[in-house]
Amino acid sequence: MKDEIGHEKWPHQPVLYHEIINALRPRGGGLYVDCTLGAGGIAQGLLEASSPDGRLLGLDLDPEALELSRKRLAPFKARVTLVKASFVTLMDQLKVMGWDTVDGIVLDLGVSSMQLDSPTRGFSFRVDAPLDMRFDPHQTLTAASLVNELPEAELADVLWRYGEERRSRQVAKAIVQARPIKTTQQLSEVVVKVTRGGRKGIHPATRTFQALRIAVNREPESLKEVLPQAVATLVPGGRLAVISFHSLEDRLVKAFFRQESRDCVCPPEQVICTCKHRAVISMITRHVIKPTAEEVKRNPRSRSARLRVVERLP
Repeated sequence: MKDEIGHEKWPHQPVLYHEIINALRPRGGGLYVDCTLGAGGIAQGLLEASSPDGRLLGLDLDPEALELSRKRLAPFKARVTLVKASFVTLMDQLKVMGWDTVDGIVLDLGVSSMQLDSPTRGFSFRVDAPLDMRFDPHQTLTAASLVNELPEAELADVLWRYGEERRSRQVAKAIVQARPIKTTQQLSEVVVKVTRGGRKGIHPATRTFQALRIAVNREPESLKEVLPQAVATLVPGGRLAVISFHSLEDRLVKAFFRQESRDCVCPPEQVICTCKHRAVISMITRHVIKPTAEEVKRNPRSRSARLRVVERLP
């Protein structure tokens, strides 16, 4: 059975698939990195488009995703290398590969559909499971740790900063009063009682679960670490594509791209430039690329996706 891209059916369909492949312009002999491998959909597209001898390095912290991708990408044999590692180790991984520079990098941020739908990972309020939410099951910090151990004020800060939950204080107070909370269903019920009647079309627990996932996996901090590495390892003319699903992530990407595409980052009121900063990238997408109405209808989870692409300057 085939999907609309012509691939075998897999548990996670890539968001903005065609837009990413077109933006990175894969070619034979090129070197590419998928920093967030997932089920391997984008990796497969890059390998197919860079036939016959393009190569790809795939990184992911999730053992289940890596195992799935190994099966999916097996036909490409020696052209693909998969590593269980965080993308914050990008430069170290490239050294191991013996790659000084690469032609294209993709960062698909956030959580995949197969993780959300997993009955054991605890990412979603729609599936009752232990409160986990770790991309890497070997790390010690879990969502249960935050929910049951953080002081109320710190928990409220997490919910506001990472989930933009308007009722963060009320939610944090309710969570503390309901401790211990061990499952996603328990947490969802607590949050719903406080946030019922919120924004239409979004489940009342969405923002809380999002905030906890982001905090557990240190997503903003990891993003800040990898962006400079990614730009530094691109060959002149090489491209970096980043898909974000959260306004916080998109703001970080947008700010970094704007800064690195400018020749001067001195304050506007400063007449003479003293920063000596020089642009290293150019913006390929002046405005974010969003999924089409057709894609959103086909995959409602894609509705918040935002794609930005830059190119390394000579």
